[in-house]
Amino acid sequence: MSSYRKFAYVYDELMEDMPYPEWLRFARKAWERHGMPHSVAELGCGTGAITIPLVNSGFEVTGIDLSSDMLAVARSKMEATSQGRRLFREGSVRWLQQDMRDWRLPEPVDTVISFCDCVNYLLEEEDIARVFRSTYEGLEPGGTFLFDVHHPNTFRRYDEEQPFVLDERSISYIWTCELDAERCEIEHRLSIFARTGAEGHNLYERFEEVHVQRAYDPEWMRTELIKAGFREVQIYADFEWVGAGDDASRLFYVAIK
Repeated sequence: MSSYRKFAYVYDELMEDMPYPEWLRFARKAWERHGMPHSVAELGCGTGAITIPLVNSGFEVTGIDLSSDMLAVARSKMEATSQGRRLFREGSVRWLQQDMRDWRLPEPVDTVISFCDCVNYLLEEEDIARVFRSTYEGLEPGGTFLFDVHHPNTFRRYDEEQPFVLDERSISYIWTCELDAERCEIEHRLSIFARTGAEGHNLYERFEEVHVQRAYDPEWMRTELIKAGFREVQIYADFEWVGAGDDASRLFYVAIK
């Protein structure tokens, strides 16, 4: 996997407007409804934008990601946070490089989360089934599995509205998309220009990133969760506790073991 190498080191700058507090709010609301966890596994933890606030709130968190570069950034951020923010009640964290399709821990956890459309990076139906089975096996009885995915219609809108352009002082990109409508699979191509050197030096490095995602029928995914063993599955829309329809952009799944 070539993605998330150089990209890992500019990821936070590019994603600074992502609604991380909203993901955290949704998770806490789910836990208030279904049981507050002590231990958390995060699949596709990336640079730790959700992991680290959970640790600083007192949870025992395992951050799992396939990219060693993303994990390196996460570790560095966690160390800086630990040194500079002692006012927080600290939990604990461990970082593991694993494939989310077959993740394993020595002990079951109370909840598993996977936000920021990580599950959309699984390109085959069997990949989805493997994640669901691994997660079911890795949860305590009564534990929760919380994740979000793009609705298939979101990829259709991307295809219609592209290209997308960002032009900032220190980083810019040109982002184009190509949709395979039959599979509802989209290829994102990004040409990224990142400034190198000190402030005031107009030198930029260009590198290319290609990311492929696939969206699945929401009811098919619910059925796969039930096949994996989950006894209760709810689907919500766009960070809110309302049922998801075709006008939803993001679908939020809450599955109970």
